[in-house]
Amino acid sequence: MTRLRTFPGGAHPDECKELAEKRAVKRIPAPETVRVALCQHLGAPSTPVVKKGDKVTRGQEIGSQNGFISLPTHSPVNGTVAGLEEAPLPHRRSGPVVVISTESEGGGPAFEPWPDFESRTPAELIERIKLAGVCGMGGASFPTYVKLSPPPGKKIDTLLLNGAECEPYLTADHRLMIERTEDVAAGMRILARALCVDDPAVGIEDNKPDAIEAFGKAGIRVEVLRVKYPQGAEKQLIKAVTGREVPVGGLPLDIGVVVQNVGTAAAVAQAVRDGEPSLRRIVTVSGGGVREPGNFDAATGTPFSALIAEAGGYGDDVARLLSGGPMMGLAQFTDAVPVTKGTSGIVALTSKEARRLTEGPCIKCAKCVDACPMKLVPCLIAANSENEKWAAADELGALNCMACGTCSFVCPSDRFLVHYIKRAQDMIRASKRSKEA
Repeated sequence: MTRLRTFPGGAHPDECKELAEKRAVKRIPAPETVRVALCQHLGAPSTPVVKKGDKVTRGQEIGSQNGFISLPTHSPVNGTVAGLEEAPLPHRRSGPVVVISTESEGGGPAFEPWPDFESRTPAELIERIKLAGVCGMGGASFPTYVKLSPPPGKKIDTLLLNGAECEPYLTADHRLMIERTEDVAAGMRILARALCVDDPAVGIEDNKPDAIEAFGKAGIRVEVLRVKYPQGAEKQLIKAVTGREVPVGGLPLDIGVVVQNVGTAAAVAQAVRDGEPSLRRIVTVSGGGVREPGNFDAATGTPFSALIAEAGGYGDDVARLLSGGPMMGLAQFTDAVPVTKGTSGIVALTSKEARRLTEGPCIKCAKCVDACPMKLVPCLIAANSENEKWAAADELGALNCMACGTCSFVCPSDRFLVHYIKRAQDMIRASKRSKEA
C-alpha cells in the first residue's frame, strides 16, 4: 500500500464536508446592488477611477492598481455607480467600496481572448494576469502576478496547485476541481509557462477521490495527500509534496517553489484564454445554521445575506457567522458584507458547533508543541503574550506563526493559544514599525 504524503504535526478536526460536497455549483445572478470592495487582495487598495452617476460595463476597471502589491478592480455588472463609501468587509473591519446599481450582466470579454496562450511569452501572460486583477483565491488573496515575478537570482523549478482544501465545511475547491477540470488544467499550463516550469503538479487530499480521478484523466500529475489540517497551508503543502522546507522568515520562492490555489488557476485561465477579469468566485455556504448548504457561483460585491438566502436562509439556531472555515475563518458581525475574490466560504455555526469554551490553566502536556506544523512552542509564546513580554514572544518565533489554530484545537485545557499569539504578533509588528518610523 502506497504511503500518503503529508507533513509533521497537524490535527484532524471533524471534516463536516458532507453538508455540501455533493451539491453542484449553482450560478446565481448578481443582486440589484453590488458593493465591490477596492481592497479584495493583500496589499494596497486600488484607487477609484469612477464617480457617482457614471455608467459602467461588466469587466470595466473601476479601481486602478496602487503600487506593486496591489491590483486593479473591475465591475462585475453593467450598471450605474450609486456612490463610493466605507463599508464593512469580511476580511477587515471596513474599507472603500464602489456601490453599483445592477442593470445586467451580459457582454463580451473585456480583453482579447488568447486561446493560443502557448504562443504568448511569459511576460505577456503575467501582464494579462495582473491587468485582470487575479489574486489568490485560497484565502490569502496575494496578487498572483507578484508570485509569478520572482526577484533576479531566484530560480523557480516547481509549481504546485493547492487542491487540499483542508478547512472543515468548505467544498468550493472540490466542486471546482470536478466540475471545471479543464479550466484548472488550462490555468495550470498558463502558470507553468509563465514560470518556465516543465512538470507542475496538484496536491489533493485523499478524501476527494473524484477530483483525483478527474485530474488523472486530464493528464495532470496528482500528488495524493493524507487528510490532515493544515495540509493546505502553503509551507505544509510544499513539505508534503517535495520534502523541502521553507526557511524561517523566508518564502516558497527561496526554495524554488510557487504554490497557487486551484481556484486561482481557473481564474488565470479565464483571464488569459477567455479575456475575462476576475469578477466572480465559487463560495461554499454551510454549517448547521443554514437550511440548505451548497456551493454558489456569485459576483463579487454580492452580500453574504443573498448567498445565505440561496442556501435556504438561516435555521433556528445561529451562534456565529464566519467568512471562511472554522479553523482560520473570521467571525462576522453582519451578513451585509460583500463577497470578495478571497471569500472561499460562509459558515453559519449553531450554538453546539460553536460552543463557548472555559479556558483552563496550561497543564504542560506539550500537545500544542507536538501539533504545531511550524515547530513552534505555542504554550510559551502564549504565556509571554499574556504577560505582555513581547520581546520574549518575538524571540520564540511568534511572527512565524501562521495562526492556523491547530494549537488551540488540540489543547486539553481549551487555552486560547492562537489568540494570545496573534496579539503578540500585532504588538511586535507595531513596535517594529514604531522603531522604523
